[in-house]
Amino acid sequence: MDRNLALEAVRVTEAAALASARLMGRGDAHAADRAAVEAMRHAFESLHIRGTVVIGEGERDEAPMLFIGEQVGLGWGEPEGRSPRVDIAVDPLEGTNLCSTGASDSIAVLAMAADGQFLNAPDTYMEKIAVGPEARGAIDLLRGATWNLAAIAEAKRARVPDLTAVILDRPRHAALIEEVRKAGARIRLIQDGDVSAAIATASADTGIDVLFGTGGAPEGVIAAAALQCVGGGMQARLRWRNDDELARARKMGIVDPDRIYGLDDLAHGDVMFAATGVTDGAFLGGVKFFGGGAKTSSVVMRSQSGTVRRIDSVHHLDRKPNYSWLTGLGGRD
Repeated sequence: MDRNLALEAVRVTEAAALASARLMGRGDAHAADRAAVEAMRHAFESLHIRGTVVIGEGERDEAPMLFIGEQVGLGWGEPEGRSPRVDIAVDPLEGTNLCSTGASDSIAVLAMAADGQFLNAPDTYMEKIAVGPEARGAIDLLRGATWNLAAIAEAKRARVPDLTAVILDRPRHAALIEEVRKAGARIRLIQDGDVSAAIATASADTGIDVLFGTGGAPEGVIAAAALQCVGGGMQARLRWRNDDELARARKMGIVDPDRIYGLDDLAHGDVMFAATGVTDGAFLGGVKFFGGGAKTSSVVMRSQSGTVRRIDSVHHLDRKPNYSWLTGLGGRD
C-alpha cells in the first residue's frame, strides 16, 4: 500500500471526530455515533481505494452505514487496478457514551490492510490481553491475571506493584478485578474505550502496562492493528453471546470457536492505523472549536516502517464547502 494512503486516512477520522464532537456532552450517544458514521462514510468517498469494511458498525441488517461487507472509496467506480484493494476496520466513534457525557478518551479510529489481513469475525465479544513492546511475547491468555502480571513485571524489569492494569468497569469483570488487586497491581477502571486503553500500553507516558478483560471484538481487531504498528503484543479469544453469532462466524470462515488468536492472527502484513481525538484523553487531545473552524489532534501509524506521526490540524471550516453539511458553515474552498 502507498504510504501516502495513511495520511489520506486521517482525513476520514478527522471528519468523524469533527462531526461527533459537535454533540459532546449532549447526552445522546446514538446521535453522536450516527454523526460520526455519516461523516466517516462521506469522507471515504474522496479516497482512491477499493475498500471493503470487514470490521464495522455491524452486519448489513443491523447498520445503515459502514456495515460489514460494505464497499467504500472511489476505486469501485474506476478501472480494475487503478486503486489499491484494502480491507478496512472502523470504529467511527469509539466511546460513544464518553462523548455523550463529555468524558475523556473518546476517539474516531480506522485501520487499513491489504486484502485478507484482518480477522473477519461477527460483532461479538472478545476476551483480550494487550501489552506494549517490552512485554510482547510474555503474555498467555490461557493463564490467569496473576501469572501474567508476574511475567509482565519480569519482562519490564519491574515489580507487580509498579504495574497498572486497565480494565473495563463491568460486572463481568468482578472476579478479574479482585484477582488483580490481590496480586498487588494498580488498576485504572474505564467506562468505555478499550481501543485507546490497548494502545496506551505501548506508551510509557500513559502509565498503563496491560489491558485485561472482555470487550468488543471489532475494537479488539482495531487495537491489534495499532499494536502491530508500534510493536506491542496481544492475545484474544472470541466470546459468543448466542448460537446465532457462532453460526454467522462459521459462515465467515471461523473453524475453531475457542481459538486463541495472537497479534498476527488479528492483524498482519502492511497495516495502517489512524485515530483522531473527539474528547480530551491521555492518548489524544479532543476537538477544540473556534469561530469558523476547529483544531484536531490525530495519530497515524504504519507497521511496515514503524513510523508514528502526530498531527495537529487547524480546520477553517468556513472555507471548506465539503464540510458545510457537517457543520452548517459555508464558504469557499
